[in-house]
Amino acid sequence: MKLSTKGRYSVTALYELALHYGEGVVPIKTIAKSQGISENYLEQLMLPLRRAGLVESVRGAQGGYTLSRPPAEVTIGEIITAVEGPIALVDCLLTDVDAGDQSCVHAGACATRQIWEEVCAAINSVLNNISLAHLLRGDHAHVGCNQ
Repeated sequence: MKLSTKGRYSVTALYELALHYGEGVVPIKTIAKSQGISENYLEQLMLPLRRAGLVESVRGAQGGYTLSRPPAEVTIGEIITAVEGPIALVDCLLTDVDAGDQSCVHAGACATRQIWEEVCAAINSVLNNISLAHLLRGDHAHVGCNQ
């Protein structure tokens, strides 16, 4: 499993918004410059984040973005899921066996599916228990991962 740039850059962008939480909107240009991310790419990322209710936008010359909730209430898991979709190590975890979804004919009797479910549950638990506020308290530079 490898997190795409969409997920990493979204966390980085919202981290920047968390740094400025309560100060009003942050222009996309400020986020781009501070975090070293293309403005155009950031605009694309903000759409699913806005749809998920994680950010609010203000249009116009004095426009920009702000977190829709305090940093302590926004988790890394929410951010990643908003732009990447559900976190699943294998495709069969995206099928609902109990609802009769038979995208994978072996999903109901798969010997290894439980292992992948447990790994995904652990990953989701970690990501859903780390908030932007937690990142703000960390002892690290204020620039996100852009690798």
